[in-house]
Amino acid sequence: MGLLRKACARYSPQVHAFAKRSFTSLNDATAAALVHGIHVFHCPDEVGIVARLSECIASRGGNILTADVFVPQKENVFYSRSEFVFDPAKWPRAEMDEDFSKLAKMFNAMRSVVRVPNLDPKYKIAVLASKQDHCLVDLLHAWQDSKLPVDITAVISNHDRGPNTHVMRFLERHEIPYHYLNTTNEDKREGDILNVVNDTNFLVLARYMQILSGSFLKSYGRDVINIHHGLLPSFKGGNPSKQAFDAGVKLIGATTHFVTEELDEGPIIEQMVERVSHRDSLRSFVHKSENLEKQCLAKAIKYYCELRVFPYVKNKTVVF
Repeated sequence: MGLLRKACARYSPQVHAFAKRSFTSLNDATAAALVHGIHVFHCPDEVGIVARLSECIASRGGNILTADVFVPQKENVFYSRSEFVFDPAKWPRAEMDEDFSKLAKMFNAMRSVVRVPNLDPKYKIAVLASKQDHCLVDLLHAWQDSKLPVDITAVISNHDRGPNTHVMRFLERHEIPYHYLNTTNEDKREGDILNVVNDTNFLVLARYMQILSGSFLKSYGRDVINIHHGLLPSFKGGNPSKQAFDAGVKLIGATTHFVTEELDEGPIIEQMVERVSHRDSLRSFVHKSENLEKQCLAKAIKYYCELRVFPYVKNKTVVF
């Protein structure tokens, strides 16, 4: 029996029923008035947490749609993520925060976050990119098509793009500021970056080929998400795709992770892989690799905004 199923059985048989509920259990008039919410909880493990969480939502007329629980073996910690619907007229947003705050105090929670996507402001992000455009362009188009629940406040680059390029025309059309910061080995312009991103919720490195210092990360104080290809550590230095292609690798990938002081060693959020073969040209090889990077980064940002990502032990994540 898996850990999730064990935890559900251990805490309450109600959680199985919650996972099966949906809008179909409500009449059309009621469903039309309801709003979708997400709550995540991380606390020391003890009996009765699921029951209290469900009681909090049900007592306010809410309806739990899904409930994911993870209780690691031999560790006294509890993780949960619930999606629910509620009537904001009966459960005002401020009262919701207060109710979940009381639960957090009751169970000495390390993390208790509630989010109502249709009522709460979107996450503000800044995107940092160097010369390669594929991840940046993909994020901009996903943002334009409302596929990512974020507002892009700025694009920052150490590469000076011309005024008539696709990226610059897009940014100008949507009034997104572009900040070209010429970096050197002696000056990474981190102070200037901090000035641009001080009102963001998190940062995205979309193939930003500069190392952010520990001092920068500490000063920023919020999460930074990075994407890189899966050809490390075997193929380092310039043109790793050609190195891997020439070596005849059969599997390529991409990794999205949080940025820490240890280069490319932060907790992993998402990884994706794809097979390549002798039939691939260098061009198709690179195309597949870049597609993986785009998909992997977009997935990680979506997971993060949907409160699916938890820190877990020293250098791991729980991703619901």
